[in-house]
Amino acid sequence: MTSIRRWLLGWLICGLAAASAAAAFGIFRTAREEASELFDYELRTVALSLPTNLETAETVDRKGPEFEGISDDLILIEIWDKSGTLVYHSRQAPVLTRVPEGIRTIERNEVHWRVLALQQPDRFVQVAQPVSVRDALALRLALHTLWPLAVLMPVTIVLVLFVVGKGLAPIGGLSRLLGTRSLESLEPIRLDDKVPVEIRPLVDALNDLLQRLNVASRAQRTFIADAAHELRSPLTALKLQLQAAEKNGTLTGDGQTLERIDTRLNRLIRLVHQLLTLAHEDAESTSTAAVVSLRKIGEQAVGDFSLLADDKQLDLGLESRPPVTRDDACNVLADAHGVSVLLNNLVDNAIRYTPPGGKVDVVLTRTGDRFGFEVVDTGPGIPEEDLNRVLDRFYRGQHTKGTGSGLGLAIAARIAQRQQLRLSLRNNADGRGLSASVSGFVKAD
Repeated sequence: MTSIRRWLLGWLICGLAAASAAAAFGIFRTAREEASELFDYELRTVALSLPTNLETAETVDRKGPEFEGISDDLILIEIWDKSGTLVYHSRQAPVLTRVPEGIRTIERNEVHWRVLALQQPDRFVQVAQPVSVRDALALRLALHTLWPLAVLMPVTIVLVLFVVGKGLAPIGGLSRLLGTRSLESLEPIRLDDKVPVEIRPLVDALNDLLQRLNVASRAQRTFIADAAHELRSPLTALKLQLQAAEKNGTLTGDGQTLERIDTRLNRLIRLVHQLLTLAHEDAESTSTAAVVSLRKIGEQAVGDFSLLADDKQLDLGLESRPPVTRDDACNVLADAHGVSVLLNNLVDNAIRYTPPGGKVDVVLTRTGDRFGFEVVDTGPGIPEEDLNRVLDRFYRGQHTKGTGSGLGLAIAARIAQRQQLRLSLRNNADGRGLSASVSGFVKAD
């Protein structure tokens, strides 16, 4: 796992070391060049300051105040008179070949010399110095120049360690704050004004996630409570019905008692089926889109509910609204299973609340390049104040009749949301029945 701390420290320290090495090399070269210029100037100064009363080479053994301060092991001095005769040569130093006037580097006996030759009116002066001596002095001078940099390096590394640790401290504090929270603690993270601006987007994202988790947790708790209540009511009624039938002996002789028991059992079976469907839809985060035919799904739904519609003497059919024609397959990109469950719930809801002799139609629609369908019934409709709430789980209006559990439309709404469709409910214009419209299907190429 990548560590931000190690990554920052590694790059900062390595970069600082590389920059310091480059700076040290540049300083050393600059100091060496400046020292070389200084030593060349020293050679010229020595050459110009030599005394003029040197008559013979024997003066090499003489000592006088004019030669004091000249180091024989650092500087070699040679003087020739007008006739080209060597009249002066420093002690304990080899004789160098006379070179043309100027300054240059020569080699003699595998030793490099820096030589300055100067022609004067009555003599020729040659002053030389070993290059090794110059390099040693230049190195010493460069080291004296570089010692502040050597002290600065460890101080800078310590400063980098402190700054990086201080800069990443808020992240560590945030991690510890989240690590000490309980599973039930989903309230937003509260931070003071000392939190860096760079961390605030992370905190905002975490707070948004915690808020969504809190909403989902409350919805789950509400669902469990409502489901328990919905299951407890029919089970309790069924138990009381059985106890009453057992006491009065009508369990086998009274058909009305058996009919009520059968109704309760059917309600339980349907409720459990809807709960399983709703749990499955809640668990699905995305849907797999494929090319499906809305006409085929509509035909399948009409066929599946035809017996139930006939039992209530309802006219159930599939229609098309222009520009959709009877030959249009209405191919769209969608999850076939989810669309089938969505349509079945709407048709089932319409059949249950439409009185005998009524009509339920599945209508295929199209707007632009988007397909959809409507389930239109001639039932009692939904009061306007309840239209915005009937899609909630387990909600049943005060004037609702029948044995529903309030999950059919909630399941349809969840499937529509997962497939990015729009589900809308409206009462018919003539005041008879309800229209449940699903739109937003993308046309398949």
